[in-house]
Amino acid sequence: MPITDFLEKNAKFYPNDIALVEINPELQHNRALTWREYSLIESAPGGKYRREITWREFDTKANRFANLLLSRGVKKGDKVAILLMNCLEWLPIYFGVLKAGALAVPMNYRYTSDEIDYCLDLSDSTTLVFGPEFVGRIEQIFSKLGKLTNIFYVGEDTPPFADNYERYTAYCSSMAPAVPLDDSDDAAIYFSSGTTGFPKAILHSHLALVSSCKTEQKHHSQTRDDVFLCIPPLYHTGAKMHWFGSLLAGGRSVLLRGVKPEWILRAVSDEAATIVWLLVPWAQDILDGIDAGEINLSDYKLDQWRLMHIGAQPVPRSLIKRWKTVFPNHEYDTNYGLSESIGPGCVHLGVENIHKVGAIGKAGYLWETKIVDEKGAPVKQGEVGELAVKGNGVMKCYYKNEKATNEILKDGWLHTGDMAKEDEEGFIYLVDRKKDVIITGGENIYPVQIEDYLRANMKIKDVAVIGLPDARLGEIAAAIIELKSGETCTEEEILEFCRELPRYKRPRKVIFAEVPRNPTGKIEKPKLREIYCGANLVETQIGK
Repeated sequence: MPITDFLEKNAKFYPNDIALVEINPELQHNRALTWREYSLIESAPGGKYRREITWREFDTKANRFANLLLSRGVKKGDKVAILLMNCLEWLPIYFGVLKAGALAVPMNYRYTSDEIDYCLDLSDSTTLVFGPEFVGRIEQIFSKLGKLTNIFYVGEDTPPFADNYERYTAYCSSMAPAVPLDDSDDAAIYFSSGTTGFPKAILHSHLALVSSCKTEQKHHSQTRDDVFLCIPPLYHTGAKMHWFGSLLAGGRSVLLRGVKPEWILRAVSDEAATIVWLLVPWAQDILDGIDAGEINLSDYKLDQWRLMHIGAQPVPRSLIKRWKTVFPNHEYDTNYGLSESIGPGCVHLGVENIHKVGAIGKAGYLWETKIVDEKGAPVKQGEVGELAVKGNGVMKCYYKNEKATNEILKDGWLHTGDMAKEDEEGFIYLVDRKKDVIITGGENIYPVQIEDYLRANMKIKDVAVIGLPDARLGEIAAAIIELKSGETCTEEEILEFCRELPRYKRPRKVIFAEVPRNPTGKIEKPKLREIYCGANLVETQIGK
């Protein structure tokens, strides 16, 4: 079955239930009112502060866009690029593309004009849907977009080179188009993070999307009564595939446009959210705000919040310990995944295994895992090797890149590039990215281990460890440390704090600076290497 069947089921059985809510806190002027109250005021800007649609409206909008695409010559197998910030239109557009038999091509909202052009070309996209935030970037490359047969704009003040999405879908049929679909059909192209240059295009089928729905709902037990607060960008597999659990269950979801701690807590309170997926920096910001007295939890209704889960990056044990102290009744979970494995869930900790915080878990529902050496043979329990996963959520290929596909897909197993080990109970622990391992004086150093250790220092907000060239040792470990607001610290304090680490693991350089992260929370280590490799920095050394 195609994933569109789930949407049609919800529209049939729960037509008047709210499916999606969008909240844009930047547009609220009267802070004394609840968000729902404010959205009803006629003077609220554009009436777009808080918007919602039912399952029937969701399905109708998807059908209308699918029929618009078909009327414009879009055929089964064509590619439709989506370049939007999170908004109420995002998911109906995505499902409209799928209902037309086309492939959805979500694009990173941080892409430059050149990256947008590159990804449109790589994916063979013939249609582009974009929002007001991207007008300038599209104008810069408009002369190169002759290959696009359709350009749709979502918003007001439509630029002259595009057609308005709302205006044209309004005249289209609300009935589902008669396009035959099954789970073997191609459904979407997602892009890799592009940490080694321009991103690769990842091709997924409807089978993979449906598998993701089942895995997510099994892991987090979503029901129609749950309300999922979605904050990360929908172009990324992480946010959308966590939402897939709500799609399968027919539950309501809230799209929050903003990450300020008070906005997150107010959304949980006003919208009665029960499940929230956070990135590490957002969880840290909430806890720091509480510790600093900037956030008073008694101002919010949080009793219904049952589950907080984190993914997309290694999770410090110290963070979860702090979280459980503040929110003792929360269940906690973490999921591991890649865009190549249709997002989160191929490895899963489970709420019942909080005593294993620090591990990413075991093979997720409908998944298999193994840890292998460089020849592909399984390593012994406790030894470090590369994590490989297998399941229906594995990508079909890197689109138009057979060489890269063959490097990562072997006999149905996806080799993740993440170094990991398994304990005596079968729980998997990430050690580091294969390409991020630092080799210093012949010893392998895994930066994540040092980062986890340093995060226990209460002055540190964020930290990244990278390898820098060294004439004597080949590479040395450098710690880029971002301090919490108002804190001061010296290199000497950090080095003294690291005395408990084995000597070869201690950082040889300490740099106080901002730690850049991408929209999904991953540290942008290539950017840090570009900044600091070869920089003329004072070296702080231990034991030389």
